[in-house]
Amino acid sequence: MGSIVSKQVEKRKEISSEKKTLCDLLEGCGETFPGSDYRPEDRKNWMDGLNPEKLHVNQIVWPGTHDSATNKIGIPCVSRPFAQCQSLSIYRQLCLGTRVLDIRVQVDRRVCHGILKTYSVDVVIDDVKKFLSETESEIIILEIRTEFGNEDPYDFDKYLEEKLGEYLIHQDDHVFEKTVAELLPKRVICVWKPRKSPQPKPGSSLWSSGYLKDNWIDTDLPSTKFDSNLRNLIKQGPVSSRKFFYRVENTVTPQPDNPIVCVKPVTGRIHGYARLFINQCCSKGCVDRLQIFSTDFIDEDFVDACVALTHARVEEKA
Repeated sequence: MGSIVSKQVEKRKEISSEKKTLCDLLEGCGETFPGSDYRPEDRKNWMDGLNPEKLHVNQIVWPGTHDSATNKIGIPCVSRPFAQCQSLSIYRQLCLGTRVLDIRVQVDRRVCHGILKTYSVDVVIDDVKKFLSETESEIIILEIRTEFGNEDPYDFDKYLEEKLGEYLIHQDDHVFEKTVAELLPKRVICVWKPRKSPQPKPGSSLWSSGYLKDNWIDTDLPSTKFDSNLRNLIKQGPVSSRKFFYRVENTVTPQPDNPIVCVKPVTGRIHGYARLFINQCCSKGCVDRLQIFSTDFIDEDFVDACVALTHARVEEKA
């Protein structure tokens, strides 16, 4: 018993130390970056506001959500706090400015996070289509994967093609160089990541897993995650020459060796440092590598930070 208590005390000290590290870094470096004072007038239509004819796909800093469809997962006040990473519906996230969705499914086509289930993926698709029907120039990256430990939903690729066919941007390396206007009226880059089923083929209406990469580390230590994000981003090529999307996630996740296992207080340790991260990307010379930037419990300021850097790129200030 004594050893368990001792380990918990040490873990709390480590977390406290890492929180202070980020706090001190923020105090010393601030959170400004080229164009950081820019705010979109309409977050629901922020790509349109940046001029689709000027905005290239590889210039966009895509605001994304981690475990996007978990707003109603589990049982409220019982299991939900252990798996909920977003409080907004998919539709409301998109209206707020989110442009990358991370959806995990199981064999019955229900969305899940680990062992906990929520609504059918139909709810996600319906929300996406509602948003698309209300906008004209917003492009979405929709990543759907089979959750670890589950079997792929039957004929899921056909399901996605049937539901989203009119909106799907076909898999093509040339997409990265194009402007948003050149892709319209197509609106969705759908990355399908099955566990065992065949990957989407080149040229198909769905994109294979190699087109959306990240270097996820599972930790509840905020400075450890922050530094890992920077190190891995530095290793990537500039967005201007890359033929895949690379994601950085401004999140930390609960660990079983710590008594705090609810998502919100844990991920809150890093949540407020998104602008600091962009600041450090500039300082370290890797801001030209930042592309998809995702978070738990997305908010307006996170979206604004991504749009601000995108605007600076369009204006050739970053």
